[in-house]
Amino acid sequence: MAVKGGGQPRNRIGVLLVKTEVAPAVEAGRQNSGGFSPMPSPIHRAKRIWSLIKKETRQIVRDPSSMMMAFVLPIILLGLFTYGVSLDMRAISIGLVVERMSAEAESLLAAFESSGYFQVRLAEDRRLLEPLLETGQVQAVVVIPADFSPRGLSRQPSPVQLLVRATEANTGELVLNYIEGTLRHWQEQQAAAKGLAGRRSGVHFQPRIWFNPEADYLAAMLPGSIAVIMTLIGTMLTSLVVAREWERGTMESLLSMGLSRAELFLGKFFPYFLLGMLAMELISLVGVVFLGVPFRGSWWLLHVVTAVYLGCALGLGLTISTLTRSQFLATQAALIIGFLPSFLLSGLVFEIQSMPSAIRLLTTIFPPRYFVTVLRTLFLAGDVWEVVLPNTAILVGFAAALLTSAIRATRTRLA
Repeated sequence: MAVKGGGQPRNRIGVLLVKTEVAPAVEAGRQNSGGFSPMPSPIHRAKRIWSLIKKETRQIVRDPSSMMMAFVLPIILLGLFTYGVSLDMRAISIGLVVERMSAEAESLLAAFESSGYFQVRLAEDRRLLEPLLETGQVQAVVVIPADFSPRGLSRQPSPVQLLVRATEANTGELVLNYIEGTLRHWQEQQAAAKGLAGRRSGVHFQPRIWFNPEADYLAAMLPGSIAVIMTLIGTMLTSLVVAREWERGTMESLLSMGLSRAELFLGKFFPYFLLGMLAMELISLVGVVFLGVPFRGSWWLLHVVTAVYLGCALGLGLTISTLTRSQFLATQAALIIGFLPSFLLSGLVFEIQSMPSAIRLLTTIFPPRYFVTVLRTLFLAGDVWEVVLPNTAILVGFAAALLTSAIRATRTRLA
């Protein structure tokens, strides 16, 4: 009985001691959460935000995947968008039927071979090339008739038959345009050589192409690719930030600091904002210095517009990360809501004006559409304020809405 009687008090004392040790921590957590203590001073808030920024920055530097996504992936995507995803056609395989060789027919043959766009297969009979056209080994067949030269010397028209494989409508249209352009250019050269230029019509056209005179696909593609890359970096990286904290179980230690929603949001926002701006600098310098893409606008304006757009992307990514609490779901949502609209509905690849009216209306709710417009204007045309200001104002509205939703979605409690 003495042993039992002596054991009970010790157990009770032990429990009381544990309670007295845990109670201050719980009480401190309640005070930090705003239960009983006064509001922290601005200096104290700034110190807590700075501590969280340093912690997040260390995590970014120590995580190879984040560094690769911020600096290596943009270079890879830049190469894919500017060279891999190209709407220009090179080395188009065509058949050229010359029924009877002459000086003019030989000149037209040389025009196709020296254009840089065609790989020419020469034949004397169209029937030799028709099977190749059917199987897709050639994309078109140009037939120069036997009386091409006599008609060319006279004022009668010289018909040239053109057969185009159009199983892919867009490809067939492009091939047709390339061949017609080569024929037109050759015809102008022949007329100028014979002193016949301008005799058929009293109007002489001198076309001029503004902003991109060479119609360089690289110059048109690179500004829009920056928008896609910024979307991928801003949305994808930040969509994993909060979800990773929940999955690793480190969110509890952050919440024990008594951070407010704004403080927790700013601590997560600024490191990735700086990372996105550095990525934009890298892509722009590579495009302008190494790829030769012109930049006719202001660098400071490019930074301002990119900063506004990063607010949209980061706000969307943080909202997704907070609501999903799962890195897998956050990644899927970021791809569907962020990356795909920036690639398909921004005007980067597909012209918005050629889309159905319902799809055109759908593009207006996605910020990449306006960012691509501003980037192309800054790179190719310059500081055209009639274009830059309205689109930037719309981006500011998107950024304010998305950042506000991210702050409201941020949770400071486990429940």
